[in-house]
Amino acid sequence: MNLLVIICIILLLLVLILSISFYDTHHFVVRKYQIKSAKLKKKIRICHLSDMHGVIYGKDNSRLMDEIDRLKPDIIISSGDVISAGNPVKTWENERVFFENLAQKYPVYMAIGNHEYRTKKMIGDYGDFYKKFSDEIRSMGICLLENESTFLEEFGIRIFGIEIAHYFFGHFFKHPMEDEYMERMIGSSDTELFNILIAHNPMYFEEYSKWGADLTMSGHVHGGIMRLPFLGGVLSPALILFPKYDGGKFSIEEKSMILSRGLGTHTINVRIFNPGELVITDLEPKEI
Repeated sequence: MNLLVIICIILLLLVLILSISFYDTHHFVVRKYQIKSAKLKKKIRICHLSDMHGVIYGKDNSRLMDEIDRLKPDIIISSGDVISAGNPVKTWENERVFFENLAQKYPVYMAIGNHEYRTKKMIGDYGDFYKKFSDEIRSMGICLLENESTFLEEFGIRIFGIEIAHYFFGHFFKHPMEDEYMERMIGSSDTELFNILIAHNPMYFEEYSKWGADLTMSGHVHGGIMRLPFLGGVLSPALILFPKYDGGKFSIEEKSMILSRGLGTHTINVRIFNPGELVITDLEPKEI
């Protein structure tokens, strides 16, 4: 095989990969999961949004809204990184109308991700952005859970939203989480109710389950950016190759985690064999 042929093959592969990446960053798929529990009083359909990062699917995310309406969820859960800390003002401008419209149609429950957390804590860099953002979110009628919980009596559900410290989002290794950390941040789980925990970082699924989360809803990993057959996601935001938790449903005994691959990108706008993802989870009572 001569050099010209090799160069042509490489160029064709590059064009193919770029085409796939362009498609995957501009399209999303719907993935559905089902969980049954004796703790639940009645069925509930949850639409899970994560890692939007200012993404736009049609004007004011009209394509996304149309799909949500078609799926007819009972509630919406947003598991963080609505914005990107690299340009929080612009990315929030992209999402503001969408969330305003969403909140007029559905109950929306939100916890923040590491990008919102950064704007909240680094006031010297971001000024009062987070205060304005959180005030707007609440003025829309969205339930923003900052280490808080809320009770959905009709369904027998308590929803918790946790924001863990920045060092839990470090690179290359998993920072240990002490046993009492979860309870110190959000109190005890309720053993009589079905506990949903909105927790942006899925790396701590074991700790969330041990605390008492019946269902953890996470994001952050973006599906591993690029996905390979049989190997899954290639790289996590912690720069860990082939992360254990990259996307999908995971279980520890009776505890579950639904990990969204997210809808957007940030910094490097790449998704390969990994389109954006709108997640639907149907919770149903289980007879004992």
